[in-house]
Amino acid sequence: MTSLRSVGLPADAPDRTADTAAPAGPAGGTLPGTDLLASLLSGTDPEDDPVTHVHRLPVRPPRTAPWPAWVDPALRQRLADRGVVAPFSHQVAAADLARSGSNVVVATGTASGKSLAYQLPALTTLTEDPRACVLYLAPTKALARDQLASVAALAGPTVRPAAYDGDTPTEEREWVRRHSRWIVTNPDMLHRGILPAHQKWSSTLRRVAYVVVDECHAYRGVFGSHVGHVLRRLRRICRRYGAEPVFVLASATVADPAAAASRLVGAPVTAVTDDGSPRPGATFALWEPPLTERTGEHGAPVRRSAAADAAGLLADLVEQNARTLAFVRSRRGAESVAEQARAVLRSRGRSDLAAKVDSYRGGYLPEERRELERALSAGDLLGVATTNALELGIDIAGLDAVVLAGYPGTLASMWQQAGRAGRAQTESLVVFVARDDPLDHYLAHHPQAVFGRPVEATVTDPANPYVLGPQLCCAAAELPLVPADLPDFGGDVAAAQLEELVADGLVRARPAGWYWAGRGRPDVDIRGSGQAPVSIVEGATGRLLGTVDGDASHATVHTGALYVHRGETYVVDEFDVEDACAMVHPESPEWTTVARDVVDLAIVSVDRTRPLGPVTAHTGVVDVTNQVVAYQRRRLGTGEVLAEFPLDLPPRQLRTRAVWLTLDDRAVTRADVSDAALPGSLHAAEHASIGILPLLATCDRWDLGGVSTALHPDTGAATIVVYDGHPGGAGFAERGYAVLREWLQATRATVASCECESGCPSCVQSPKCGNGNDPLDKAGAVRVLDVVLDELANAPELTPEQAEATRRPAPRSGLFGTSTTPPPEIPTTDRPDPDDLVF
Repeated sequence: MTSLRSVGLPADAPDRTADTAAPAGPAGGTLPGTDLLASLLSGTDPEDDPVTHVHRLPVRPPRTAPWPAWVDPALRQRLADRGVVAPFSHQVAAADLARSGSNVVVATGTASGKSLAYQLPALTTLTEDPRACVLYLAPTKALARDQLASVAALAGPTVRPAAYDGDTPTEEREWVRRHSRWIVTNPDMLHRGILPAHQKWSSTLRRVAYVVVDECHAYRGVFGSHVGHVLRRLRRICRRYGAEPVFVLASATVADPAAAASRLVGAPVTAVTDDGSPRPGATFALWEPPLTERTGEHGAPVRRSAAADAAGLLADLVEQNARTLAFVRSRRGAESVAEQARAVLRSRGRSDLAAKVDSYRGGYLPEERRELERALSAGDLLGVATTNALELGIDIAGLDAVVLAGYPGTLASMWQQAGRAGRAQTESLVVFVARDDPLDHYLAHHPQAVFGRPVEATVTDPANPYVLGPQLCCAAAELPLVPADLPDFGGDVAAAQLEELVADGLVRARPAGWYWAGRGRPDVDIRGSGQAPVSIVEGATGRLLGTVDGDASHATVHTGALYVHRGETYVVDEFDVEDACAMVHPESPEWTTVARDVVDLAIVSVDRTRPLGPVTAHTGVVDVTNQVVAYQRRRLGTGEVLAEFPLDLPPRQLRTRAVWLTLDDRAVTRADVSDAALPGSLHAAEHASIGILPLLATCDRWDLGGVSTALHPDTGAATIVVYDGHPGGAGFAERGYAVLREWLQATRATVASCECESGCPSCVQSPKCGNGNDPLDKAGAVRVLDVVLDELANAPELTPEQAEATRRPAPRSGLFGTSTTPPPEIPTTDRPDPDDLVF
């Protein structure tokens, strides 16, 4: 096998050497991960070497502890039969806390055995008390089913663990409610199916001893804020039936776990963070595809795509018999990477291996997901291209490598995905392949931003009025709210919100408390804007192929769109918005489709303002109107635009929170930007800042939107706006306001250091620009950012209290809807898209 030195990893290259010395493998050999990387680079010309940095994670030996005396002997024996001879120290510490009645969060590494920390106290209690039961909550169905199998192998015969989620057949649900003592579900089912029907569930809810919240870092932003209130509602209902369950939370990647978990549960939580599990060594490579000789939109140089490189890496690793997951940023991308990898293997005469490559993503039917999960766990599949649907998924033993096709949005997700490899104590390889994106480019050339930083804080805001109001309505519909309930929901903030709800006629105030005033149940979508999933149906047969999120449907399954399902391509014949159905026919054209949209934005209110001389920073509430107006057909491989077709889809409206900068005439003059160049300069700065904000906030660029204009009618000045792509906001724009200097310094560095001449996807072009990345002025963007940074350098630093303070009046009309007044037109836009978890 070729050595690293011979393929362009010289020991004297400071930006390419490993961060730690590589521990020796067996008999003095190199790490398998190192060998795998060498094989991938074999034959590469050093001038074209895509690896920008190699980091090695050292081996960590295990630290065990004696079994607690209270553990059920039969459970100990079943664990011993499965090879668990002694627990790790963190498992015992967390289990002892839970056993003593303390809420606890286990925040240790991926594959560190966090499950045992809650299984020990929970299963022991179920043995001691034949009436006790456990609720287990997972953010994905893949994880839920995997944990269900795990607990079923350890539980005694009276536990009868079972799943209660959207995949559970109707005829089985009554059995689960009556007989199961370990119920595996998710926050959605708890919110919609269990708490509103708590009278039917009373025999279970009065016996809940433990509530397990697995992978709790997944509950962030608006969704996490909703989940926090769902858990508060659960605690309230259990208390009404006489139960005080202990909450046990788990996460491999969360900053300040005690505070994050306490904010989620609404009660004090103790953190266990000292990881006693062993960690196999790993080689982590940063990989940036090189620029090609081709030019793309507006003459910008085209970089070899991350998807193409990820597909090639997946094929190479499968050919090395390395079990590999390739994480891809989109559903269509996962399908494409899997198909490209199969094509590479078939071209090499390895059709046998091509059959062992598949894709996994949201939108598959339940039976398809179950079969893929089984094949992956059993080793029948060697390579799988997946969305983040498997980031928190099944416990896959023996993975050799992980390929990350693009930054997943947060360091927490990056480490979670990277940690899927090496689960059988085998040393692994992780390759991060940078996309043509400002943040990916920045990370590929600033390894300290990946390896030298803690994971992000989990952003949740239970006081968000767009979350608190609807959740108080749900609570009142379940049981009338009384003053003693309010501290759990925010105390004075909840009381003020109830006054607003009473004024709007949603809740009635009575001497005994507050009552829901509606006829039915409150219809509250805890994940998004309430758009129903769209069914994808094959027109000729009536066969249901899958579903797509309602929020994404206008851009992905509009009439004429290309839809990909497990390697098969279809074209949408008709998209029925009202019936949430897209009719398709099979076709394999030589083109793909890209939606075009327009975004209008109006400023509703300004919460905070920070004068910076001729520049001013603001944060507040905005109204955003988005409409998909057309789509392009683009040639596969080159991206050449073949044609554009208009669409007649209804606009969508969003009231959210934003951060924006205004530059008066003095600032524009100092930036030396002409009137003609100003729109492109602001637009380029907007794109780059959106691409970099995920470095500092718990989001990715698809959680954000933006607009820029040389003269905004609401500000009367040149304006750049970045907004949260979630109803009511998610805290991302406010985070940008709080760390404005650090954010814009990283943005400026990324744009200025990019080797392109006039702008490319690595710096100022956006993959989701509603204006087709026109106009853009890279040099002007640098000068605009220089002026803003100069003013920030001369301004006093904000105190932590000033930076984090939030004052947010809640417009009553926004609780269950948004303003119907169309805001003024904004010329340059960047739209947000939803994520791709499987629920």
